[in-house]
Amino acid sequence: MFEQLVRDATVSWNEFSATGTPRMLVGTGTCGCAAGARDVMAKAGDWFASHGVPARIHEVGCLGLCYAEPLVELTRKDGQRVLYGDVHADVIEGLLQRFYEEDDLCHDLAVAVMQDNAVEGIPPFHEHPMLAGQVRVALRNCGLIDPANTDHYLANEGYAGLARALGMTPEAVVQDVRDSGLRGRGGAGFPTGVKWDLCRQAPGNTKYMICNADEGDPGAFMDRSVLESDPHAVIEGMAIAAYAIGASAGYIYIRAEYPLAIERLVTAIEQAEARGLLGTQIMASSFAFTIKIKKGAGAFVCGEETALLASIEGRRGMPRTRPPFPAQAGLHGKPTNINNVETLANIPMILAQGSAAYAREGTEKSRGTKTFALTGKVERTGLIEVPLGTPLRQIVFDIGGGIPDGRQLKAVQTGGPSGGCIPAELLDLPVDYEHLAEAGAIMGSGGMIVMDEDICMVDIARYFIDFTQDESCGKCAPCRLGTKQMLQILEDLTRGEGKPDDVALLEELGHSIKLGSLCGLGQTAPNPILSTIRYFRDEYTQHLDGACPARQCRALITYDIEDTCIGCAKCARHCPADAILSRPREQHLIDQHRCIRCDLCRQVCPVDAVTVLPGRLGDDTAPVAIQITAEPEGASGDE
Repeated sequence: MFEQLVRDATVSWNEFSATGTPRMLVGTGTCGCAAGARDVMAKAGDWFASHGVPARIHEVGCLGLCYAEPLVELTRKDGQRVLYGDVHADVIEGLLQRFYEEDDLCHDLAVAVMQDNAVEGIPPFHEHPMLAGQVRVALRNCGLIDPANTDHYLANEGYAGLARALGMTPEAVVQDVRDSGLRGRGGAGFPTGVKWDLCRQAPGNTKYMICNADEGDPGAFMDRSVLESDPHAVIEGMAIAAYAIGASAGYIYIRAEYPLAIERLVTAIEQAEARGLLGTQIMASSFAFTIKIKKGAGAFVCGEETALLASIEGRRGMPRTRPPFPAQAGLHGKPTNINNVETLANIPMILAQGSAAYAREGTEKSRGTKTFALTGKVERTGLIEVPLGTPLRQIVFDIGGGIPDGRQLKAVQTGGPSGGCIPAELLDLPVDYEHLAEAGAIMGSGGMIVMDEDICMVDIARYFIDFTQDESCGKCAPCRLGTKQMLQILEDLTRGEGKPDDVALLEELGHSIKLGSLCGLGQTAPNPILSTIRYFRDEYTQHLDGACPARQCRALITYDIEDTCIGCAKCARHCPADAILSRPREQHLIDQHRCIRCDLCRQVCPVDAVTVLPGRLGDDTAPVAIQITAEPEGASGDE
């Protein structure tokens, strides 16, 4: 049965890949759609129809090159396949005209050729700077197949892992996963095979398999992209896990803010059931497994396993004490295994190709690859997958292309709001579970935010603790009260109202909250604060002295107009507080008592005469004297 499915799917895939007629692939993940991919498809369809070109237009998922969205791949009759970036609705018609009518490869928009060899100076896809250092396992199909077409997945080793697993004992499947060295990709890094074995050995005839797709970290979109681009990989991973632990029912817990991922999951589940890949007698075996989707309301704490279980059961998403662990008493009191999206997306390849193939990548203690959402102040933002142990420098500068506008790297924040900030001097740090922990950070689910010299580390710490304090369920006092107190101290520091012992108090609170909190949210919430104090203590000291060296905290900066001012009055016309005294063709002045530090004057100045100084008006720490006047012709004085 399965062999016939693969044969039929291969025929469909070959038709999809055929080069006899023009073909257009459009990346329609959330990032592509947000950049205008749907409009691009509509205009392309109109152009093909009006020019009589019998082209096929297909939707695919996200390739990971989010900085270049919308992405379009075009194929000519001769088989030449070229990937183009920044293809917005206003340029698609011109691109199609040049590509199909004028035999022009359009180097100005070309990103890569999809064949192995460069063509006329356009690099092959696997040699693109953002892709050359990657090894794709969880992302192996993303952007290359139609996520709504089961045949595409089947023709690319899809469900081969499940077919092999069903010919093994559950114990052997668990051992294969253990041998691979795969660790949970949701944050803690617990060995996946060990977790499965605990649930498999738990007594009971009813067990549950759950996929945690409640991705809530600011700046993280790994799980969303996988679900939108390759949903069958997660479904197959769940089915293999369910067989291994003895579960017959599963849930995908996904936040309702992911409508496209939900839509494609629903389609994939229906397709898998229709092909006998889910349901009863899967692949003509005695194994039965069904999957339901549970939409979450978006509470960050529901990423914690026991809070997630409470939400599925219809209760408020709050964690409980452990033990018992979910593997012993989980959903409805039954043994339950919970893995995140990326963990499950790795499983099919491990079973299809063997554990040794997977274990070749990574380090001795951190096997395999890891996806990261590379965002922030970096040239090439997007979704990447690299072997664990890859140096941070390679990720930021080789894959990410470095810092824009010639700015300097200051720090990289990993692990989301529960992670830590790694300073530029640790740029050669191998990115794996052990080294990140030593540096005061965590792997987390894979958010990676690059920060340049203009970022205030005190304000960054305030931002993340504000997020975790707001998302705290409030059940335990250390998290409920401790995060609130830490937030108040950081807000005081950014307003210039800090006290001499505030930094020491933040450290004491941070360690106490980590020790006393009930769940992972509270236990990791102080990480951004503790890591920024560890590596950027001087910035905290300067805030105590009334200055923000990064010039970001409004209460701790001053705006000044230098003598290069040409007197054009643009700043005065845009100032919402009427704080700028303008005199035609003379240097303008700023009334510091009125200035609200909105930054508009600096943004509109044509000669960059407006500067921002790291100090407050009237403080002895202010680095320069600021001119103030209240009358058009009055004499200026020093404050």
